[in-house]
This record gives sequence, C-alpha cells and structure tokens, in this order.
Amino acid sequence: MKKSLLDVIFASEKRTNMLLLLQDGPTEMEVILSELEATRPALLPQVRILEDHHLVTGSNDIYELTVLGKQIIDKMRPLMGTLEVFDGDTDYWGTHNLDFIPPHLLKRIREIGKCKEVKLSLTESYQLNQDVVRSTFMSASFHVITSFFHPDYPAVFPEMNQKGVSLYIITTRHVLDTMKEYHYEIFDRLLKTGSFNLFLYPEKMDLQVVAYNDYYLLLRLLTSDGHIDVDHMQCSGPDALEWGKELFEHYLKDSVQIREL
Repeated sequence: MKKSLLDVIFASEKRTNMLLLLQDGPTEMEVILSELEATRPALLPQVRILEDHHLVTGSNDIYELTVLGKQIIDKMRPLMGTLEVFDGDTDYWGTHNLDFIPPHLLKRIREIGKCKEVKLSLTESYQLNQDVVRSTFMSASFHVITSFFHPDYPAVFPEMNQKGVSLYIITTRHVLDTMKEYHYEIFDRLLKTGSFNLFLYPEKMDLQVVAYNDYYLLLRLLTSDGHIDVDHMQCSGPDALEWGKELFEHYLKDSVQIREL
C-alpha cells in the first residue's frame, strides 16, 4: 500500500530536502549526495519512494522532478519558507501581535527569512539595537515606523543626520506631541535640513517599532495582549529589506508629511 503524499513529502527529511534541491532542475546523484550530506545506500530507498509516487524520475544517475513533483513543489515552497521563519521562535511569534501587517505582506512573511530573536536584560531594556544603530551610520537611509518615543531619539537622529543618512520616520500623534513639547529645537532643526522626513500616521499602530537600513530589518512588536516587550526580531538579507520597504510604504500612503513643528 502506497504512502499518502503528505507522508512521502514530510515524513522524511531526506525526501523533503531532495525535492527542494531538484526544484532547480535535473541534478546528478553525486551532487545530490554531496548537498544532502548523505550516502548512496542511505538515500536510494528514499529516492525509490519518490519515484514510486511519481514525484521524481531518474535516468543515467540524473534525477529531476516530474510534472506532478513540480506542481507540488511550487505549492510547497511558500509553506517551507513560512515554516523557516517561525521554526524555533514559535514562542515569540505566537505571543506577539501581527495584526499590523497587511494581509498581502503577512502571506509573504516567508520573505523575511530566519530572524534572530534579540533578548535584552533589564539593564539593556532601554537601549536601541546596537547592530542596527552601527550599521545605520554606514547606510544611505534609515526608515522607521514607531509608536513610542525612545529617549535616545533626540541624540541619535541628529547624529545620523550629520553623517549624511537620510531619515524617514512615520509616527503617531502622541510621539509628535512629545517632540514638540520636550524636544522642539532638536526636531525643528532636523526638519529644516531637508534630509529628515517626518510623517504622521493618523490611525492606531499595533506595533512598537519597525525599522530598516541597508543591512537589517528590525521588528519590535507588541505582545498579543498589547503590552510592550523589549525583546525583538532582527532580520537581514535583500528579501527581508524589500519586505520591510513595502511595509513602510503601506503605512506611508495613509500618512501626512510634517514639514514644521
């Protein structure tokens, strides 16, 4: 009796990885063995199962996906990418609010890849992410969506601006009022530079901070019950940065630019 296709695909890591490997086209067995770090005797029984279920075909020690295999892999890739994002960090993702992400980007959350959870001690809890800060000084621009006023903003934003980094900040009425009341001169001066771009988002933000520069995407999320959490996710790679850019643009389209305080 044949296995179900779900068992064939997911019950064996070797079978899963071979299918993913073959998505790039016909591949010699020696290359497959090297990529999967497997021996021929260990892999061949799994190959036979894939062949018996018409997912893979082979000739002259070269294997490729069948039409059926290609159809399944096309649907399987997004799922595997999403699993990679959440795998090992389900406690974080499962206890934080993701409602701020528009549906079209939530469906593509696999694009941010495997992120690193940054856990902060009590003494570190009010620090900005140092990897992001340092790399921003080497970036052309820094984009931030923020619903709270960090005490380091009045110091670090002018310093970034002086180093030639273009700043784009989307924030809430509460944060804007804090800038006006307590740090008017600093932010008024920044706005007059022409490279500090401030935008007011008129609706509620269900997030703490989303930021990206040329190197990192940072996601500092609220918990599921709306509480602040200092722990956050740090992601990298071109796809993660592009995803962050699209999220920023989603909030930007409903925001109003602030030209003077």
